[in-house]
Amino acid sequence: MGEERTFTLEELAKYNGKNGERAYVAIAGRVYDVTDSLLWSGGDHQGSHQAGRDLTAELELAPHGPDNLDRVKPLGVLAAKKTPDTAKT
Repeated sequence: MGEERTFTLEELAKYNGKNGERAYVAIAGRVYDVTDSLLWSGGDHQGSHQAGRDLTAELELAPHGPDNLDRVKPLGVLAAKKTPDTAKT
């Protein structure tokens, strides 16, 4: 098995399910391919969520939990967000 791919938010945004692109979403630091799910047609999940984004906060408000992620393919991880260096002035 190969090394997991790491996605930045900018890279993830390219996979929005539009114009023939695959549809990827990030949840709790993991990236999943939802392209083949009938519930993610064109990168849109039932008019409420868009692919190509980190949906961690949105999942907390969803009527289902993360157990539905067992139905889609995990691809890798989301790169940690960079914080500004506050030590320098």
